[in-house]
Amino acid sequence: MRLASFAAVAALTFSTASLAPAAYAADAMGSPTGKITLSAKSADVGVGYTWGDGTLSYGGKSYKFAITGGTIAAVGFSKIEGVGTVYNLHRVQDFAGTYAAAHGEATLGSGLGGAVLENKNGVRIKIETISKGARLAGSAQGLTFELKN
Repeated sequence: MRLASFAAVAALTFSTASLAPAAYAADAMGSPTGKITLSAKSADVGVGYTWGDGTLSYGGKSYKFAITGGTIAAVGFSKIEGVGTVYNLHRVQDFAGTYAAAHGEATLGSGLGGAVLENKNGVRIKIETISKGARLAGSAQGLTFELKN
């Protein structure tokens, strides 16, 4: 009986410890407060430009937004589709602004990517993307999200 209790405690301890790294990662991002979907295009010859639009789902409502931005040290063209989780958004007005990210992409045909973006209001977005085209980028990127009326 005592051995069975020890085995149960050991199993519970191991399973809890294996979940700890995921919990710490979620804590570092903040609290999830919304979701986004986006569609954008990037065209680059050394310095590049990104444009597109997306939808923010927050507080039971949907908000459309425009995307513009620039990239340094990239060449090519790609179309990007993405989904993401928004963290630390407490007012919809805090969503708008310029988000910074270190970014890397190598696309020839289709590719997968991801990034963590953050604006000056502390809003963070963890995004996963699928891109199509021919593009090579290893750069800092700034994306501006502007809410539409």
